[in-house]
Amino acid sequence: MNPKIRNIGILAHVDAGKTTITENFLFLSGQTKKLGSVDDGTTQTDFMAVERERGISVRSSNTTFDWEGVKINLIDTPGHVDFSADVERVLRVMDCAVIVISAVEGVQAHTETLWNALQNLKIPTIIFINKIDRAGADVELVINEIRKELTNNIAVLSEVSNEATTNANVSFLWNNEALNDTIIEAIANTDEDVLSKYLDEHKFSFGELDESLTKAVNNCNLYPVLMGSAKNSIGVRELLNAVIHYLPGQIADKTKPLSALIYKITHDKTMGQISHVKVYNGEIRNREAIKNASQEINEKVTQVRKLISNKFEDIGEVFAGDIAGICGLQNAKVGDILGEFSDVLPEDISLRTPLLTVQVKAENDKDYPALAQALQELSREDPTLDFEWLREDKELHVKIMGWIQIEVIEKILENRFSIKAKFDDPTVIYKETPTKTGEGFIRYWMPKPCWAIMKFLIEPAEIGSGVKYESKISVDDVQQKYQNEVERTIPNALKQGIKGWEVTDLKITLIEGEDHQVHSNPGDFIVATPMGIMNGLANTDTTLLESLISFKISATEDLLGAITSDITQMRGTFGSPEMENGKFILSGILPVATSLDFPVRLSSRSGGKAKISTKFHGYQECSDELGQAREYKGISPLDTSKWILKARKALQ
Repeated sequence: MNPKIRNIGILAHVDAGKTTITENFLFLSGQTKKLGSVDDGTTQTDFMAVERERGISVRSSNTTFDWEGVKINLIDTPGHVDFSADVERVLRVMDCAVIVISAVEGVQAHTETLWNALQNLKIPTIIFINKIDRAGADVELVINEIRKELTNNIAVLSEVSNEATTNANVSFLWNNEALNDTIIEAIANTDEDVLSKYLDEHKFSFGELDESLTKAVNNCNLYPVLMGSAKNSIGVRELLNAVIHYLPGQIADKTKPLSALIYKITHDKTMGQISHVKVYNGEIRNREAIKNASQEINEKVTQVRKLISNKFEDIGEVFAGDIAGICGLQNAKVGDILGEFSDVLPEDISLRTPLLTVQVKAENDKDYPALAQALQELSREDPTLDFEWLREDKELHVKIMGWIQIEVIEKILENRFSIKAKFDDPTVIYKETPTKTGEGFIRYWMPKPCWAIMKFLIEPAEIGSGVKYESKISVDDVQQKYQNEVERTIPNALKQGIKGWEVTDLKITLIEGEDHQVHSNPGDFIVATPMGIMNGLANTDTTLLESLISFKISATEDLLGAITSDITQMRGTFGSPEMENGKFILSGILPVATSLDFPVRLSSRSGGKAKISTKFHGYQECSDELGQAREYKGISPLDTSKWILKARKALQ
């Protein structure tokens, strides 16, 4: 463990105040000479033009400062659900976290999603209740919400006085002079030794109890709760002290071979692509060649940068346990592993899945090539955009989380790339699956030289099972090197089915095949595979799959009838509501296609008092009438003549 470094993320539902907390940290540490303001657009971490205009974070931002001899690499994350993909990537490199909750709005929809992700990854976390000075603030109510909706394993380390007024303040309940019984009981519930002594009425010292509290926090058995008002710089110093005292550093070893994760990509006008990395083992230095284990290539590091928002400092080297920006890795992608794969590397986490696709057009036709290049660059920075360039149709498509993301991409294209773009209305992403079992056959042997003959068995599989492929033919029929090309080509062959959507949840078996000693080459099987698969799908027919979200709604009892009626009309399902204190909690499942505007309608119906949290649930079969088929984009493998001409670069 490196006790002198904390890699910490600060997370919250949008507008809870996390960026203002970051500004306070920077000011208190002496990193900045003046407090930045979200309202004035003067914050250090929201430096993109679109962030300053909207007053929200749309990209995670790094900053570094020292506090009490500890280096803190702090990552301020976006709070809006449309930018969850960025939060996913950052979560993988956090040692610990602060999750911010508004004392007025309480535990909000996205708060739960973030909390569950922190729990799943076992990231030690401090909870900070912000905005105690705001009208409507109710800390006790928020603590009850935390206990009910997030966790009961909390240790409330401070209390508020004069809440909901300009005179609001906090006092710390846990120090040498103040041993709070409620906190002791919370510690005892996680530590058998403390519990035994507590029952024996042992006289505890603050030191032994605080050591037990730190251990419980590090093991995610307890979560400290503090409170304050970041806007008025109340309780923030205590939060910063708690961060270095209770939250852990990274287990790292600089003597071991390099193992680092690229969690983010940005671009610099001078240095080009910058790979944001977390080093788990080993070290990276300027001008050294390092291996990209994910791509099995070597690239040379031109500069190691300290990451401080939109500024930088050439630090020359970065060691295990630390975070830095690496220049020179022009082929690197988000998620790549540098050096060697290692057990200490974190697992993936998914908060949300893009469920919408949208076509992007240049307002000026001459900007079309530049727009395509810009979207390629943005897709390298955010792989969930999954940029698709349909050259035959001159169409550019990206996948998105929601409407605000469109606005942001539009602004980035204009401000960073000087391209004015327009977006069509988003379309819900459907998928396809075979309706029944069938066979696909392809005989690709003209015009010579070529020879690839194959028969595929295509079978429907369980929803959510994905794609399974196997070959049952001998290498005497089709050489292994050709069979390898068939397997590699299957994912591309399934990108569009006969209804224009990705095909999934099926088993494909190569049951017959033939190559030719003279005329066959690997490219023949690459060309033939999509034709054989598409022929099979035409024979099996396909069923549309529509995306579903699971939801949890909290509202007052008087709205129950209207809300359940809305859900029924949207073809949704729900369980029995939980009733308590004049409110209800309702959980269920909704099709994405019918519920895109439901959160807005729900807010309007309830005067903003109803809460809804959603997450991707999965896919289910859907009739063609309720779903949406679309035309095949580009040249379909069913049009074999044109497909072959295109593959052989004979079609202009």
